Amino acid sequence: MPSLTEIVRSHTDLDEGDVAWLQLLQADWQIVADLSFADLVLWLPDKEGKGFWAGGQMRPTTGPTAYVDDVLGTFVPAGRRPLLDQAYAEGRLVREGDPEWRDEVPVRVETIPVRHRGRIIALIGRNTNLLGVRTPSRLELTYLQTAADLTQMIAGGWFPAPGPRSDHADTPRVGDGFLRVDAHGKVEYASPNALSAYRRLGLSGDLAGHSLAEVTRRLVPARRRTDEETLSAVLSGRAQRDTEVHNDDAALIVRAIPLRPEGEHIGALVLVRDVTDLRRRDRELVTKDATIREIHHRVKNNLQTVAALLRLQARRIDSADAKAALEEAVRRVGSIAIVHEMLSQAVEEHVDFDDIADRLAAMMGEVSGVGAVVRVRREGSFGELPSDTATPLAMVLTELLQNAVEHGYPEVGEEPGRIVLGVRRSRGRLVVTVDDDGRGLPAGFDVATSTNLGLSIVGTLVESELGGRLELGDRPDGPGARALIDVPMETPPGR
Repeated sequence: MPSLTEIVRSHTDLDEGDVAWLQLLQADWQIVADLSFADLVLWLPDKEGKGFWAGGQMRPTTGPTAYVDDVLGTFVPAGRRPLLDQAYAEGRLVREGDPEWRDEVPVRVETIPVRHRGRIIALIGRNTNLLGVRTPSRLELTYLQTAADLTQMIAGGWFPAPGPRSDHADTPRVGDGFLRVDAHGKVEYASPNALSAYRRLGLSGDLAGHSLAEVTRRLVPARRRTDEETLSAVLSGRAQRDTEVHNDDAALIVRAIPLRPEGEHIGALVLVRDVTDLRRRDRELVTKDATIREIHHRVKNNLQTVAALLRLQARRIDSADAKAALEEAVRRVGSIAIVHEMLSQAVEEHVDFDDIADRLAAMMGEVSGVGAVVRVRREGSFGELPSDTATPLAMVLTELLQNAVEHGYPEVGEEPGRIVLGVRRSRGRLVVTVDDDGRGLPAGFDVATSTNLGLSIVGTLVESELGGRLELGDRPDGPGARALIDVPMETPPGR
């Protein structure tokens, strides 16, 4: 299905400013559709004057649709629908006398010109399914009157209002709560949902006839009103903005759209949404995240305590083999502690593994200080990894780097040894290589029959925990050895 931008580029001569205006209109035209109980179709004039292209479509959530199928991208030649031709030529709202019949459904059709910078750049077809029309209540009459004001503003070039849009992902809709205020900010009408939202905030009476700003200030203590200017602008209906008001009992998002069908301010449409339960869940999630980070922090502290105890034990042992085994255990515990330290600082259960890898490489430099001097360099980026991958991968890298240091450089040399940690991510795979320029693998080496504990740990973690494969062999581009691991990797959320 083509987008608005694609249709504009292919079939019209509208410029970027016109497209931006139409996109602003589409950002808010769900409100017009719901207030009208009608489908809206955006018609764009063909650049050769041959007719109109459907560049957008919106169905109402308050009534039955007039269109069974989508019409986006369809073309109507000039003369096929006289209302479109007339509204575009005369620049005024046009209503037809008799309804159209579509699939045995009577549909009332109106055409609204979209004015921008003094010229008509598009048309909106408003299509009402008359089978859904019943004797209107005061709610429906107020909806329709407000919809009529907005359509006049569209035709006059006063709607949508330019400027930044709402930054609330849960901005209110018509059905959440609807109020209409007059030019002085007094409530003319409040829907049952709007009244319920304000009563949850603490209102005991009615809203009609009262200043919305004054009522809200009585319900919301001063310490909760952080931005008085925005609050006044929204609640008086003077600015097309939104704000959130809350006290100890409830939280509401309030959004105002000023009404000026003839160019003069006559009042505003105010939408209200009760987000009390949403904010409570948000607080629970924040508390949960903080608890998880605290757990990671405590696990890291406990692991560091274990490592310290192992170091103390190693100092009291005379056996060189036993001391070496305990020092290896210290490094393994330390690599896991690093991951938990990073997770304790992360907002989500993903960590920047580059930092972890660099710290593990630095640990190997400390180990090499008792023997050969070895420098580790990382090439490529791990990016963000989930915690259930980061922990076993940190263990794997610790073992591979340690193995390269111990067996590749058993003696002190004149030149420092060099280990390259290579990383490549592509097509859902993570490929990591550890290349050293040491003495290489012994003749006849086979990882399957090796009794090395570190390599056994690596093999188990790579195959069982990470679901990947491990390869050990000679370095292809020079002396030394290469360890390669290839594991599947999911793309982090939002990437």
